[in-house]
Amino acid sequence: MTIYEKLDSWIDAHFDEQVRFLQELIRVPTDTPPGDNAPHAQRTAELLEAMGLPVEKYPVPPSELQPLGLTSITNLLVRRKFGPGITVLLNAHGDVVPPGEGWSQDPYGGEIVNGKIYGRAAAVSKCDFSTYAFALRALEAVEAPRTGCVELLFTYDEEFGGQAGPAWLLNNKLIRPDLMIAAGFSYQVITAHNGCLQLEVTVHGKMAHAAIPESGVDALQATVHILQALYAENARYRQVRSAVEGITHPYLNVGVIEGGTNTNVIPGRVRFKLDRRMIPEEDPAKVEVTLRHIIAAAAAQCSGITVDVRRILLARAMQPLPGNKPLVKALQKHAHVVFGEPIPALGTPLYTDVRLFCEAGIPGVIYGAGPRTVLESHAKRADERLDLEDLRRATKVIARSLNDLLL
Repeated sequence: MTIYEKLDSWIDAHFDEQVRFLQELIRVPTDTPPGDNAPHAQRTAELLEAMGLPVEKYPVPPSELQPLGLTSITNLLVRRKFGPGITVLLNAHGDVVPPGEGWSQDPYGGEIVNGKIYGRAAAVSKCDFSTYAFALRALEAVEAPRTGCVELLFTYDEEFGGQAGPAWLLNNKLIRPDLMIAAGFSYQVITAHNGCLQLEVTVHGKMAHAAIPESGVDALQATVHILQALYAENARYRQVRSAVEGITHPYLNVGVIEGGTNTNVIPGRVRFKLDRRMIPEEDPAKVEVTLRHIIAAAAAQCSGITVDVRRILLARAMQPLPGNKPLVKALQKHAHVVFGEPIPALGTPLYTDVRLFCEAGIPGVIYGAGPRTVLESHAKRADERLDLEDLRRATKVIARSLNDLLL
């Protein structure tokens, strides 16, 4: 048997154990917000150490979490040094958006139905805690490398931009890999992704009795006017095209809106949050200036209205670095064999933590367990799920690729 066949056989023999590990991870909620995720880190560390993978725990001080709107975070790091050579880091995040309504299965049950595992983060990205841990175990069990180092990094704030996870660890010089792979969500090897700017806009008017509307200033009517200006801008984005395969054009979404005090009261305050996805070619500073100008200009057309704009998040686009070629080559080579089809390398409209590594000059790509497309996973929707065969195959691809990278 070749080394690749031996790795595949080990993963097949231990796959039931791998699935049980993922079920345990799904069963500990990590809704963010509120981001009280230290309990999940504790449970994950217990499970990893029971498998013979010692874990370094790095709790983030509460004083640094509070400004980010998070409650508790402990980052986990597994270091396996085999000898001199490069360090390859694999990073997956455990935080998730709340499950919402419409589930046919328990979002925290990890139930298996027709060969698919259901649950929040089953596909994005607690699955890759499992993918990466068992790929490393296979590598060590079959024929441990003689050079290099593998690091598994499990973090808990990707939904909030990664500042308390990868950025915190990089800034504190706790990690400095040569290459990195971030959690995946499709068959493709992702080499670029969109950026994201999120703003909170508060529209101030003057509350009044609904029977005497002229005594107040309606913040909701002004908000509608501002939103119309923003949606008109969103329509224009379709004319702006990215040169990166897999990425189309910028777009804007308003995901939260709230305000008012009662049905019979003129609303004196309305707040909404917008999400602006930026293609790699865009300058985030210019995007933010433009949005603020559109909001201010629309508000100025509404008498008695003032507006506050606060930046919630700025995640820059992932720009591919030339040094990522060994990663792309290895992953494409083995994914082609394991999946039985060519696997492209392209961009995605999502954003992830991997950009933080690329900004630090560390070449990285996105690859892990996922369905053919992210849409099929139901990520951030009801009934998120992952085909267990996709989990098995991605684990084999990662194990095979690590073997090549550490030669």
